[in-house]
Amino acid sequence: MNSIRVALISSLGATLTAGCATGAPPASVSSTPPNIGRALQEVDASDFLKHIETLASDDFEGRSVGARGEAVTVDYLVGEFKRIGLMPGNPDGSYIQRVPLTEHTSAPSAIIKAGATRLDLKFPDDFVAWSFRREPQVNVSGSELVFVGYGVVAPEYAWDDYKGVDLKGKTLLMLINDPQIPDPHDPTKLDDKMFMGKAMTYYGRWTYKYEMAAAVGAAGALIVHETGMAGYPYSVVVNSWARENFDIQTNAPNPHFPAVSGWIRLESAKDVFSATGYDFARLKQAALSRDFRPVALGATIDLSVNTAWRDVASQNVIGRIEGSDPKHKDEHVIYSAHWDHFGWDRELPGSKHDQIYHGAVDNASGVAALLEIAKAFTALAQPPRRSILFIATTAEERGLLGAQFYAGHPLYPLRKTLADINMDGMNLWGRTRDVEVIGSGKSELEDALATAAASQGRVTRPDAHSEKGFFYRADHFEFAKVGVPSLFVFGGADYIGQPGDFGEKKFNDYVAHDYHKVTDVVRPDWNLSGAVENMRLLFQVGYDVAQGARYPEWKAGAEFKARRDEMMGRPH
Repeated sequence: MNSIRVALISSLGATLTAGCATGAPPASVSSTPPNIGRALQEVDASDFLKHIETLASDDFEGRSVGARGEAVTVDYLVGEFKRIGLMPGNPDGSYIQRVPLTEHTSAPSAIIKAGATRLDLKFPDDFVAWSFRREPQVNVSGSELVFVGYGVVAPEYAWDDYKGVDLKGKTLLMLINDPQIPDPHDPTKLDDKMFMGKAMTYYGRWTYKYEMAAAVGAAGALIVHETGMAGYPYSVVVNSWARENFDIQTNAPNPHFPAVSGWIRLESAKDVFSATGYDFARLKQAALSRDFRPVALGATIDLSVNTAWRDVASQNVIGRIEGSDPKHKDEHVIYSAHWDHFGWDRELPGSKHDQIYHGAVDNASGVAALLEIAKAFTALAQPPRRSILFIATTAEERGLLGAQFYAGHPLYPLRKTLADINMDGMNLWGRTRDVEVIGSGKSELEDALATAAASQGRVTRPDAHSEKGFFYRADHFEFAKVGVPSLFVFGGADYIGQPGDFGEKKFNDYVAHDYHKVTDVVRPDWNLSGAVENMRLLFQVGYDVAQGARYPEWKAGAEFKARRDEMMGRPH
């Protein structure tokens, strides 16, 4: 693990407990210039919809990384950036940042032996697995199978699922999410003093679990999928991981993954535990104790992964508006949205249209918002003091790779980057009285957001689905990890003119039926008024930050504050 990830993993839980800190006043709210109203009017529902319809069309073939879908998407975005009037975002005079990736297509098999019992797991019905090794075949043979609970080491909670047990060469079975510790005074709730209660911390994110497996020298790691805790059904795991996977090109194995990583379906995991003489429910309950120790299941696993790979020259698309203040135009506010989705699976039944992962909500809508906000900025008679960077990232669906690459290879200094405002899945169901802050309590950007929302007659509120860990599942997280204050919002839940449960029903329906599925398409019943209002809101936040007297900061206790302080040369 690199130093940033080590620092994050070791300190995350303690600092996350500051979730509702109020912090300093808003970083900045500028006086509104006379022409800002005209700029806001440039955010247009019909243009927004046209962008979504284009990006989610069959011709764009699901916008898969390294395929024809990438080529037509990048061409479209470059053309739109030019048409809008954005300058090239790369200092080399282009709109492109090259992102070198490696595509891996894995065909795994898994056999579990427990005494005289043999279980052959079927791919992808029972499990999915992959290897990021550049080898034609990776074998983990006769590896001892060990249950490690949630796979968490969190000193600030006096929590250690590993207890120093030697796990080198073994294959770990892990539970998803954080330890779900009941409140000692109300067992129907989770203890807010442990892993932020209901809210997921980074300890619950699958990336952390694979990182820990690699750190302890495990040969393999399989996470037990549970729909409620994951926030999506097992079919999403299959659609996301059972085909091609991507990694940033390196000359060595990815240090953040063991030799073989994967997921196992809940029902199949229960079969494995039963075959070894253990009850899954009892072990899961035992894993909620600080006294839990890894449990050797008395079984071995043979994992074999045949892998084909190719190098892919992928692309972030970047446009820029130069700031109007000569003293501050080398400072930047970033707007980001990922352009990629899951492409075209010709093995699915039906016509081409039935086989394409259109990604209309996720994330043609976010890219369309990026374009509309960029158009609004170019309509200003005078740009804000600081420069604005618009980044359409690649390979977000493959592990936030485009954002990760920019964060590791920034085109402009991160210490002079004030903020990242990320858009991933816009509200397409109407206006709301509120706006939902994902990962609330972390930065002063939320205060600027609250002020701008108030000007619309709206309020901000915390993430309603904090247990799903959305803060760790989108591109802004890669900017946050390197210290850049980041903002990610959902449209809200209090829909004007709708029943109180309207938003929750829409959210659940999308996750169950369309998220990472071929059915994520443009709908005739969309109401784009909420998206327009949110785009104008995010425009205002970015404008205010770019005009502000000082940089927005992470709030006290935010897990990324120390990284920012270090970057800025401040004691921490």
